[in-house]
Amino acid sequence: MTLLSRAADAPERMDQPDVDPETLRGALDHITDVNRWLGARRALLRHLEWAVPRPGAGASGEPMRVLDLGTGSGDLAEVIVRWGRQRGRRLDVVGVDLHAATLRTARSRTDGILLVRGDGLRLPFRDGAFDLVHLSMILHHMDGSALTGLLREAARAGRGGRILVGELERSVLHYLGARVLAATIWRGNAVTRHDGPLSVRRAFTAPELLELARDAGLREAAVHRHPVYRLVLRAEA
Repeated sequence: MTLLSRAADAPERMDQPDVDPETLRGALDHITDVNRWLGARRALLRHLEWAVPRPGAGASGEPMRVLDLGTGSGDLAEVIVRWGRQRGRRLDVVGVDLHAATLRTARSRTDGILLVRGDGLRLPFRDGAFDLVHLSMILHHMDGSALTGLLREAARAGRGGRILVGELERSVLHYLGARVLAATIWRGNAVTRHDGPLSVRRAFTAPELLELARDAGLREAAVHRHPVYRLVLRAEA
């Protein structure tokens, strides 16, 4: 059991509509680096074989539609696209983010991904529009009923498909590590310096993440732990 309580009432600076665009871009660079070097990409790749069926496995030959919810800079959406190309999987990936400045950054850095501005609690897609819904480090930005609301909306958009949720694992050691990064590598960026340690405080333990999935009505939910302090929730929509 973690000794670190969840900081559910402290907002992150990158979510604010008036955040400085240059500072935000630097923060998104830091997140991309963290995803590359501290486990998010590896954790996602470990589960894509489960999430994306092989060609011809009951498929009609149509591309598989993937929603990357809370896409940020789009770096993990691009990981999914590259993975599909390397394996001959036909994937149409749509990235969604609510923050306008974040989407502008994503549009300047991605190729072959449709990027849409939208609220994760009210997605502009029909029921069952996607075969896979992927969420990475978006859940810890939510509070209260929005936590299960986001998962229910993801399940609605991916009805009949699968859901992958990548999250941070809250722990004292993880928080201390984030504090060290904030005092060194991230010290020149006010957003990352503030939000990095706070993200760990707002994150979840494995039992908490599993309970959220069950409360949201997701089926066959299971949480997997990965280095470095990464959780991946797999579920049926």
